[in-house]
Amino acid sequence: MQILEKFQKVIGTIWAINSSKSPVAKGEIRIVRGEEYLFEKILDINYRISQFSFFQTNSHQLNTFIGKILEIAELKENQIVWDLYCGAGSITLPAAKYVDKIFGFELVEDSITDANYNAKLNLIENATFQQLDLHSKSIMNEFIKFPNPDVVILDPPRAGMHQNLVAALMQLEPKEIVYVSCNPTTQARDLNIMKEKYRIVACQPVDMFPQTYHIENIVKLIKY
Repeated sequence: MQILEKFQKVIGTIWAINSSKSPVAKGEIRIVRGEEYLFEKILDINYRISQFSFFQTNSHQLNTFIGKILEIAELKENQIVWDLYCGAGSITLPAAKYVDKIFGFELVEDSITDANYNAKLNLIENATFQQLDLHSKSIMNEFIKFPNPDVVILDPPRAGMHQNLVAALMQLEPKEIVYVSCNPTTQARDLNIMKEKYRIVACQPVDMFPQTYHIENIVKLIKY
């Protein structure tokens, strides 16, 4: 109760039991007080975010961050875009305003549920979300079910891209790739593999983690 009394202005309090060895709580949850969901508004897009869905934690910097991704991507209305590791659609849905069609791919079921809900909430009809294991050996068998992308935007976890996904992208050969990363070390590793077919034309760090040495980094690649 002392914690609840201290944070009276918190929108909601959720108790999650971690049933695994993972540092991320994935077990049974209990709503202690307030809202079951978080709500955000980014670049005029409204989001409802559930407990186990991914969304950037620095809300104050999100408009700048997502805006910079879209600025660097330079999306066009006739393009087909894929957003890999799409989460609840934080990049996908703002990007949908500028393109013909956009497809978001993500492993976490809760994120896909949120992304679909958020698309309907904002009356966005050209965004499609699909639950996929982007690290699967058979990922190309799933990718070929969708229209080939002109642009791929991806924002993987700190571990970077799995080698199966790197191989798939090299086989797909989209004209442009916008690689967003919270870990420039693994990003550099992946870019080194992709330099066989892609050159870097833009690189922009964004401080999403104040008072730490961590940054988000946005890199745009163009196919030779």
